Amino acid sequence: MSEICGSADCPVLPRVEALEEANKQHSRTHQGMYDRIRVLETENAVQNAHWKNVDSKLDELTAMVRDLTGKAGRRWDKAMETILVAIVTGVVCFLLGKVGL
Repeated sequence: MSEICGSADCPVLPRVEALEEANKQHSRTHQGMYDRIRVLETENAVQNAHWKNVDSKLDELTAMVRDLTGKAGRRWDKAMETILVAIVTGVVCFLLGKVGL
C-alpha cells in the first residue's frame, strides 16, 4: 500500500493494513468453520448409515416376532378347536347312550 501513497507516513496505511489483517483473520475463522462443518457432515453420514442398519435389523426382528406370535395364536386356535370337538363328541355320545343307541 505504501507504493500507492508514496510515503511511509501515509495516513490511510495503518487502516489498510488493519483491514488486510482482519481479512486474513476472517479467512482463517471461516476455514475453521468449514473444517468443522465437514467433520460434522462426515459424522452425520456415519450415523445415518448406522441408523439405517439398526432400522433394517428392527424390521427383521419385528417380522420374526409377528411370525412367532402368529404361530402361537394358530396353535392355540387349533388346540381350542380340538377341545371343542372332543366336548361336542362326548355330549353327543352321552345323549346317544341315554337314548339307547
